[in-house]
Amino acid sequence: MVAAPGSIFELEFPRSLAVFDTYAEAQEAVDFLADEKFEVGQLCIVGTNLKSVERVLGRKTWGTVILQGVQTGVTVAVLVTIMMLIFSPSEAILFAFLAALLAGIVVGVIFQALGHLMSGGRRDFTSISQTVATQYEVLCEHKSVTAAMEILNRKPGFRARQFE
Repeated sequence: MVAAPGSIFELEFPRSLAVFDTYAEAQEAVDFLADEKFEVGQLCIVGTNLKSVERVLGRKTWGTVILQGVQTGVTVAVLVTIMMLIFSPSEAILFAFLAALLAGIVVGVIFQALGHLMSGGRRDFTSISQTVATQYEVLCEHKSVTAAMEILNRKPGFRARQFE
């Protein structure tokens, strides 16, 4: 029987088997269960207690604003050139690439500069953001949770970590 779309992440009456501080620990527990011939298709690793982490990379200056505009322009020029090659191959592709490159850089720098001016100095830094889980819970279908727990209790160090 084929699972319905979207149901691959759903377990039948899931029960918590264990909670781990890292994904590697949760993966190790599932791997141990697999090595012990447990039907791991009844398991799911769920990241819980999500938090947003923003890593500040540096101060935003006019130099970095212009560099970001140039990078955006080059990226757009390459994409436009690839599209032109696919849909209308021609001998003048070098000229088209140079024109797209120049236009992309000019437009990219203008838009980056406008964005920086409009921010009014409120966000004078560059950063990247990521959502991360602080814990990982291994869930098991209700009908097999007891068997899975018995197997995990045989894993070296597993029972001791429950008393930390």
